[in-house]
Amino acid sequence: MGRIYLSPPHMGTEERALLLEAFDSNWIAPLGPQVDRFEAELARYVGLEHATALSSGTAGLHLALLLLGVGAGDKIVTSTLTFAATVNAIAYVGAEPVFVDVEPETWTLDPDGLVEALDTLEADGTPARAVITVDLYGQLCNYARIEVTCQRRNVPLIEDAAEALGSFVGDRSAGTFGDMGIFSFNGNKIITTSGGGMLVSRHGLHTDRARFLATQARDPAPHYQHSTIGYNYRLSNLLAAVGRGQLRVLEERVAARRRVRRFYQEALSDLPGLTFLDDPPGVRSNAWLTTLRIDPEAFGTDRESVRLHLEADDIESRPVWKPMHLQPVFGSCPSFGGSISEALFRDGLCLPSGSSLSEPDLQRIVSRFRSTPR
Repeated sequence: MGRIYLSPPHMGTEERALLLEAFDSNWIAPLGPQVDRFEAELARYVGLEHATALSSGTAGLHLALLLLGVGAGDKIVTSTLTFAATVNAIAYVGAEPVFVDVEPETWTLDPDGLVEALDTLEADGTPARAVITVDLYGQLCNYARIEVTCQRRNVPLIEDAAEALGSFVGDRSAGTFGDMGIFSFNGNKIITTSGGGMLVSRHGLHTDRARFLATQARDPAPHYQHSTIGYNYRLSNLLAAVGRGQLRVLEERVAARRRVRRFYQEALSDLPGLTFLDDPPGVRSNAWLTTLRIDPEAFGTDRESVRLHLEADDIESRPVWKPMHLQPVFGSCPSFGGSISEALFRDGLCLPSGSSLSEPDLQRIVSRFRSTPR
């Protein structure tokens, strides 16, 4: 009866074999054949031609903004319901985030709120320099509307798909919307390289420039020469080997997490006041985390009581992300709406969702959930 974690790494034999291959080749430093292959294989999976492997998804967001020429004082519109890394990257380049609320059905950027924010900034004489969407918990945004909105206003679109590798709208993969997409391979993601990320684009100039900046911006020369500021953002050859092994089982991991979500939905379907985040028509989410809202009046107690009850049995669950407009560090930034995000934070819970969860694990979680005093 050990601890059940929210989203632990799930490793297999492929990763170990490729890691040892990289180790034995003595390609230990950043760059190397495993990095090149990882980039090519991930680009092929998402249906693009260009990818640059990086040390983190946050590094990818930072570089994407730099590639678009975003700088001090620029306005960047993004979802308020996200992890801090999305907004930290905006702060890195000296820009100002402008927060927009989410749709209650998808928990992602509200297209109507986006239009309002862009129109207001335009009218104020400070048009947005870019939009960053966030594919929250693996759920894709309403890109059918958002892409059109950005294209009509000639505003670049960056897709923060850190949580969404393996998610699709029809046959179109997460990360392929807009100008650039960013993935994360942090230890809790659906596949992991321990720490790492990837910037993808249909434009080779973007990924080539990102690779240059991520490698300390070294100019072509026999000596070390630099004409611009660079960053140490490249992924190591060893970690890329792990990523290649993980990528080979990505579809299995997606299927497993979707089974976990379906198990919870069926096992808790008779309880009142529970609403799961689920796929809209035509969307296949990777179900990275199974998330739900708990209506305290209908259910009989609130989200925090459930979370603490699970924790008392050594079961990890988490509140939904705290909206960025409520974070002390970003509290003074402009915000459009926010009531839906605030309600999701108040009532939302993320359940253990790892692809390695066993049937006894799931039964234990559900049994404990159902036993919460109400």
